[in-house]
Amino acid sequence: MEPAAGLVPHEVDIDAYAGNLDPCYAPGGDVTGPQVPGSAFVNQTLSYAQLAADLVAQPARWLVTGAAGFIGSNLVLRLLQLDQEVVGLDNFATGYSRNLDQVRGLVSPAQWGKFKFQKGDIGSPEHCREACDGARYVLHQAALGSVPRSMEDPLACHAANVTGFLNMIQAATQAGVATFVYASSSAVYGDHPALPKQEDQFGAPLSPYAASKYMDEIYADVFARCYSLRSVGLRYFNVFGPRQDPDGAYAAVIPKWIASMIQGESVVINGDGETSRDFCYIANVVQANLLAAARVPKGAAAHVFNVACQERTTLNELFGLLRERLVSKYPRLAGAKPEYRDLRPGDVRHSEANISRARKTLGYEPTHNITAGLDEALEWYLASLA
Repeated sequence: MEPAAGLVPHEVDIDAYAGNLDPCYAPGGDVTGPQVPGSAFVNQTLSYAQLAADLVAQPARWLVTGAAGFIGSNLVLRLLQLDQEVVGLDNFATGYSRNLDQVRGLVSPAQWGKFKFQKGDIGSPEHCREACDGARYVLHQAALGSVPRSMEDPLACHAANVTGFLNMIQAATQAGVATFVYASSSAVYGDHPALPKQEDQFGAPLSPYAASKYMDEIYADVFARCYSLRSVGLRYFNVFGPRQDPDGAYAAVIPKWIASMIQGESVVINGDGETSRDFCYIANVVQANLLAAARVPKGAAAHVFNVACQERTTLNELFGLLRERLVSKYPRLAGAKPEYRDLRPGDVRHSEANISRARKTLGYEPTHNITAGLDEALEWYLASLA
């Protein structure tokens, strides 16, 4: 969009949710989910549908860290819809109590009664031990995300993403959990040029955030070897969906751009706009977490899987997709163009996942590509970001 007089262009972090979690969309309680017209995407895999039925028949206790955040609260919602017992841990550093309030409004009183919230910090070993007590599965989503944030404050990034991770994985091991699932990131691929990204390929990390997520994977492997812990690292690519926070210096690209377009502000693209990402809708991420916890092969091992759609979208294409969906309500966007700036240090040029390992091992099958995800989320965006 051409910058208007008196308006300050807004910069965003295009990788704000490429494996960093916080502040929620509620995937539907329907097990089958929506079909994506004209694509290879399926309703829901038999594996996931069967898992949902199995969980309802045999409920378990789950710990979700970062429970008040974007991805964490989605997980809390889905688990409660499946009548699971859920403990949520969060310190509200980047999450919001309103996300949990929304979850409460989307489940029955009986289901909400199975949720216990613990305000605490993964920086505290005591808080981690208390939260893990009695849990069968841990979904560790708490982290400080954003490549730019990590460049500005690498110590804070390390404290949350490495020391906090170590506190949590040790507490989970001591509690005897069945599976420890954690948020890794596509950032671990660094400067490796091959596309699509495969789990056994690595380049040099390009930011402290990438280094922190790589260190998490190293620790998970050590805990499998030394303490017989079964763990699953999910390398999230660019996750999006309703209730992502559009505000702040490290806001994710999709909600930030939509908010800017609605409000008549300039949309900034770092680079020429041909930078590409594998955008992954939140419902796909929820599916991957549940499958990782309950469908990963038995035995002590440290697994890693890409979580994405295996398709690339450039930032120029993303801008066009958003403008196309908003122009009927905001006609002034018809001729809108973005403002281009220099690429930022630490940004990866292209990213696309190979998801064949997750498909084969977990039965993961994304239900939403980027267009289906934007279409489903549009109503929320219009209601919440205007």
